[in-house]
Amino acid sequence: MLIEFRVKNFRSLRDEQVLTLVASKDKTLLSSNAQETGVKAAPALLRSTAIYGANASGKSNLVKALQYMRGVVAESATVIQPGQTYNLQPFRLDRTSVTEPTEFEITFLVDGVRYQYGFSMTQARIVNEYLLVYKAFKPQRWFERYLDEETDEEIYEFSASFKGSKSTWQQATRSNALFLSMAVQLNSEQLRPVFDWITKQLIVFNEVTPLAPEFSIQMLQQPEGRKEICEFLKSADISIKDISLVIRKIQGERMRVDLTSGKREIQPEEIEDRQLHFLHATDQGEATFELSDESGGTRNLLFTAGPVLDILRKGYTLIIDEIDTSLHTLLVQEMVRLFHNPKTNAAGAQLIFTTHDTSLLNAPGLLRRDQIWFTEKDADQASNLTSLSEFSPRKNEALERGYLTGRYGGIPFIEKMMGLTS
Repeated sequence: MLIEFRVKNFRSLRDEQVLTLVASKDKTLLSSNAQETGVKAAPALLRSTAIYGANASGKSNLVKALQYMRGVVAESATVIQPGQTYNLQPFRLDRTSVTEPTEFEITFLVDGVRYQYGFSMTQARIVNEYLLVYKAFKPQRWFERYLDEETDEEIYEFSASFKGSKSTWQQATRSNALFLSMAVQLNSEQLRPVFDWITKQLIVFNEVTPLAPEFSIQMLQQPEGRKEICEFLKSADISIKDISLVIRKIQGERMRVDLTSGKREIQPEEIEDRQLHFLHATDQGEATFELSDESGGTRNLLFTAGPVLDILRKGYTLIIDEIDTSLHTLLVQEMVRLFHNPKTNAAGAQLIFTTHDTSLLNAPGLLRRDQIWFTEKDADQASNLTSLSEFSPRKNEALERGYLTGRYGGIPFIEKMMGLTS
């Protein structure tokens, strides 16, 4: 499970911003909305977090920061070539930040072990990288790598607890690649859980990686998967009794290019045509519809169902930017409750989402105070992330009203936008 994420000097996130999923000492909804860990430093972790803020306040940049960090871990050793630079955007509205490194740090729990991994980087290189492992309360610093500014050399320090061909991995690590990524490519089994959690168990859906229908369609090809998706849709009060997938071969075309002559040639090719049929049932009768007959909301829910069910089953961490753009508010509530329900979320999956849907703030029994965060830009146009808990709201406080009246920040200043004065 994700414990904490820190980022500094990434796009509008100039100063260090910290998103924590460590539950506070508040006992409200603790048994449903948080999961006990057995770790003293983080005894309970939240199963979901909602992030609010005006347009361009930094919500999406926080999601992109997580996504960017994940991408560097996944690709620095394999996709990034020697001498290649990164498309990295530090905060550009002051002279100091634009020349400073961007910093990322993520802390998470795997099989009862807490890992704290971080690195800082510029467009040209990795400046610093480290990994702390908490197998006991006192951490083991398995490795640290930093740039000596005087000699322009990279210094590596290793713990005796870290085993393997350290010198080989160090020599293979380029200045623009992460040691973690390179060591795992060269078969470091100790670092594999860290690499795999970041690259495989941290799932991000946003404008860069939008939700696609393929995963749900694959699940529909299996009887158990089809049953799970149908039950998911029924729980959302959609009258779909069954979904059938019809696959047929149709004649298509493919372009072939002769590499010697450069001549292009269109050739016939057999391709798969996949059609979804939906059986709706009411007390008055039944009817079958095609995908094009279904509403946009039903289609979005269907394509969301597959990934969400898989994430709940495997205990992954899901980040969705602007969850309310594709789902009705009641559907969003039901999805959040799936993560809060110990029966549907026995593996400890987490949901982090950004939203403008203020009705969630007052939904009965949905969110604790420490599950609600706000982003807001200051006078320098730098984004700040703040937890609702810092405002110490009363137990019975109308959170939606408080948010819309600006008590917690994170809302647009309409008068300024419209050029009006009070």
